[in-house]
Amino acid sequence: MLNIKETPLSTATGKPGLRLLISSRDATALRDLQSVCQRMPCLEVSTRLVSNGHVDPLYGLERMPDLLLLRVSHLWREEMAALLLRPAHERPPMLVCGLLSEQEGMRLAMQAGARDVLPEPIAETELVAALNRLVTEVRVGSGAEGKLIAVMSAKGGSGGTLLACNLAQQLSLKGGSTLLLDMDLQFGSVTHYLDVAQSHSHLEVLQQIDSLDSVALRGFCSHFSPTLHVLGGRAGELCLPQDAQAEQLDALLQLARASYDWVVIDLPRQIDHLTDSVLEQVDRVYMVVQQSVSHLRDASSLARILREDLGVRGDQLQVVVNRYDKAAAISLKDIGEALRCMNLSKLPNDFSLVSQSQNTGVPLGLHAPRAAITVALRDLAEELVGHQMTGNKGLFKRAFNRFFGG
Repeated sequence: MLNIKETPLSTATGKPGLRLLISSRDATALRDLQSVCQRMPCLEVSTRLVSNGHVDPLYGLERMPDLLLLRVSHLWREEMAALLLRPAHERPPMLVCGLLSEQEGMRLAMQAGARDVLPEPIAETELVAALNRLVTEVRVGSGAEGKLIAVMSAKGGSGGTLLACNLAQQLSLKGGSTLLLDMDLQFGSVTHYLDVAQSHSHLEVLQQIDSLDSVALRGFCSHFSPTLHVLGGRAGELCLPQDAQAEQLDALLQLARASYDWVVIDLPRQIDHLTDSVLEQVDRVYMVVQQSVSHLRDASSLARILREDLGVRGDQLQVVVNRYDKAAAISLKDIGEALRCMNLSKLPNDFSLVSQSQNTGVPLGLHAPRAAITVALRDLAEELVGHQMTGNKGLFKRAFNRFFGG
């Protein structure tokens, strides 16, 4: 009789990632693999302890996993043969570890669809790197790319960096793994907002991008938390726009979207070949303004450039009114009409709290989780996550109707 134990684990982010099944006949090995894999925010992990009966690690599953991590036993020949009996489309992308003979075992594993074979004892770094490569491969192949969010101030001092940093932190809690990218090559400040040391710079990454994979990209980033990584400039390093090429940035964005659920970019208040590259690929643009005539004048010019010259669609552009004051002479209605944008959000005016957050390098979600401005930032993140989920459901429905005539 087949004795199977399956233990589903929720992800650290609260959002389902790729479904990874770990299958083994050794309970200790299963726990060790599980303890590593469940710390990866891009994975939703379940385990299967098999004893006796069938040798097929996928036998009897009602729902196939996206990925399989198979720790083979002394019955590895039978386990590989059982997988090979399945059609190729029924075998998920797989990593194999365990006691395989050097030549025959490698050959059978590759025939069964293994992307990599990890000899034991397995170093945790090697396992994480192999899983990251597999996740990137699956995401790129399925078109399941992360969302690209750009934040841009309509006028200097509007609060664009404030929004970018705090939105990224909220998304990392609610939406999955997040990369915060500072594209202000000369005066970027996201590392100060989050108080992280930048040992590598975005310029280094751009110059080496052709040789990088997801594991290397994560290694170049500073880690504010397991689900929030930061990439910006290094202190004392002078970068000029001509030091980075648009093709390099395009490649970085492609790799970032394959590696993270969300990529939040703090864009400088300028139009050049780099901002153009970002805006060509963006899913949402937040333009940050304040309630003054000078802000409104600059915001009108920027909105026109975004729409008419850079091709940003109306549904992609969202205006965020920072330091909102209900009694200000310029109302939300005035801003919406001037910018031809009814998609408005507002952040309450709390100068003292924001200053404390910036000075300590602690985002508002941690510094003052119940403050009104934090609630507004949380709502922005939840709207983004909810919009992504709705889009995914709509895509599934369209695919279902196409194949089954619904």
